[in-house]
Amino acid sequence: MTVQTTDQRWVALAATGDESAFRQLYRSHVRPVYWIAHGLLGSPADAEDVTQETFVTAWRKLPGLELQGESLLPWLATICRFQAANRLRQRRRDQANTTDAVDDTIPSTISVEEQVITAALATRIAAEVGTLSDLDREIFRLCAADGYSYQAAAEELGVSHAIVRNRLSRVRTRLRGAVKEASDA
Repeated sequence: MTVQTTDQRWVALAATGDESAFRQLYRSHVRPVYWIAHGLLGSPADAEDVTQETFVTAWRKLPGLELQGESLLPWLATICRFQAANRLRQRRRDQANTTDAVDDTIPSTISVEEQVITAALATRIAAEVGTLSDLDREIFRLCAADGYSYQAAAEELGVSHAIVRNRLSRVRTRLRGAVKEASDA
């Protein structure tokens, strides 16, 4: 019997219309998706809109999804990049139709190289998270993805505040190393 990752289980349930499973996927991935959108758009408001559009699109497309790998994040990152590109095109159209609104800060395009780097980075991070112990993965999910405080995560997992703090520090150091390796490659 093959062991499924948490994402694989939630995707399978959400694909059948299980809103609770989709909420779990949303909670697990909303922050990384937001930061990808923010990095591409540079605007918190646009990043929030694109994040929401990403998850609306994901909800619609989940029934036909065959998840490649253990994490949903690379797929969500791809949707996010397309949504961000659409948002940038809309900004340029709006700007072209408004004579008094000239904003040189709008990127002209999202380069293919940036898209590949972003996708590769998301994949590298997801792969690195996949190698963590169950406890470390849960601590990372609760604190980094779900926004739990150290104490709340400790209570949820039945461990001490110090264990959560120390393990999360090691996980973050490990992920920074993985990100640095990916960017140096």
